Amino acid sequence: MRSTLVLNAGYEPLTTVSLQRAVVLVLQDKAVVEQAHPIRVVRGTGIEVPLPRVIRLTRYVRVPFRQRAAWSRRGVLVRDQHLCAYCGRRATTVDHLVPRSRGGADSWLNTVAACAADNQRKADRTPEQAGMALLRKPFEPTPEASLMLALGLRRADMGDLAAWLPQSA
Repeated sequence: MRSTLVLNAGYEPLTTVSLQRAVVLVLQDKAVVEQAHPIRVVRGTGIEVPLPRVIRLTRYVRVPFRQRAAWSRRGVLVRDQHLCAYCGRRATTVDHLVPRSRGGADSWLNTVAACAADNQRKADRTPEQAGMALLRKPFEPTPEASLMLALGLRRADMGDLAAWLPQSA
């Protein structure tokens, strides 16, 4: 696991950070390790920190309400599980359904993961013009879902991480 889940002081999920950033936050006493890898540790001169999977900030951070997940190329690839929306093979790039040269936006509903061959075959056309059908429609993930996707988790994989997330009423 490359990312570490960051919880606010009240246990609300905030974001994910790199392992290095998580260790720095713990060493600066800005966060505590809530869940660590059972065996692995990070060692330094005179210190030993468990490899954090989940950290909690020691002070509450006020975060403005997020209605939408921020779009990113990596987010599209993760959302589509690195599978091409046209053929189902491994996707390495992002394709715009309405090409940017024709006014298409960088948005969740206008982009899909694609393999290089299909992205090149579609070129500067819409899927309909290229005669290419989508295997699945693009969707906009919720901020919570995008956080889980960034961690590489699915709802079924939450396991013991679910214990650290606030319970829905």
